Amino acid sequence: MPKQYDVIIAGGGVIGASIAWRLARNQRRVLIVDASKIGSEASSAAAGMLAPGGEFEQPSAALHFALRSLAKFDDFIGAIQADSAFPVEFRYTTAVQIALTSAELEFLTERAASQRPAGIPSALFSRGELRALVPLVSPDAIGAIQYLNEATVDPVSLMAALRAACLARGVSIQEHSPVQSISASADGVQLSLSDEILEAPFAVLAAGAWSSNVPVNIDAEPYALPRSFPIKGHLLGYRLPAGSLAATIRHHHTYIFQRAGGFTIVGSSTEDVGYDRTIDPEIVSDIAARAGALVPGLASLAPESVWIGFRPGVDSPVPHIGRVGSSRLWLAYGHYRNGILLAPATCDQVCQEIAAALH
Repeated sequence: MPKQYDVIIAGGGVIGASIAWRLARNQRRVLIVDASKIGSEASSAAAGMLAPGGEFEQPSAALHFALRSLAKFDDFIGAIQADSAFPVEFRYTTAVQIALTSAELEFLTERAASQRPAGIPSALFSRGELRALVPLVSPDAIGAIQYLNEATVDPVSLMAALRAACLARGVSIQEHSPVQSISASADGVQLSLSDEILEAPFAVLAAGAWSSNVPVNIDAEPYALPRSFPIKGHLLGYRLPAGSLAATIRHHHTYIFQRAGGFTIVGSSTEDVGYDRTIDPEIVSDIAARAGALVPGLASLAPESVWIGFRPGVDSPVPHIGRVGSSRLWLAYGHYRNGILLAPATCDQVCQEIAAALH
């Protein structure tokens, strides 16, 4: 007899895996099906900055959702580590959004002032204060806005721990099993794979950039999912002495930050080129040049590693999270650059809604 599940999750990135883990913690029988390996796409390729101040220009519902999610991270990481017995590199940090001109500093000051009422604390830094905090920063920087409440997490260690936590809580994982189609109604959900059909009372579609590629029927009628698409990004990794960057450095679309062991990540690019996995040497050179201009010590170094990831884009300023009509199918995709940041709040929302539907 086939195993019976309460919920099937299509997609095993940080969103799908965290939902599966939380449901299993609530005594639900859960299966994850993934087209590749758990966490092998955008989740493990991500930089791992948890930075509402850098991502959201103005107060909005999306910003409040992000701040709620960041506030949950201590408990989120602690519970995953407890269930998995795996360490996750997670720490609160600070960031400096630097200015190279007086016009930039004026713009950043006004931007920070508009963010503070929404709950993003910051402070204006002089050139001297900036150099004292981050001695490696370019002497051309005339000042900065310091963001006080940010964090970083290593996505690779997070996904390894999350996978182990899922298994420890009894989640079944079926990798290399792309979902061919989904049929849902108010009575349950059916997922068709290449060689089998899976059924469960509930399902969640959390396949990142690939989500809307899955044909969906609701009550036997084709349903047009909100479009998802890949936004490719290049990232570079350098090796610097541990502790040599005390804060994340940002300038326009360039960021530089350091993990505990000294591995320093530089990003990024934004390319709407489909699922092209090619590493572009010109883009790598451009990112390296931008990084070297901000931290001159990087200009003479070659990156230790270069990689790409596909951010899950959608045609809206917020991800698609929630139930499809009165069916038993939930959507949880389109988090773009903030999948890891938004994972705790997303999994809370989806799990609470499914729990309410059970009663």
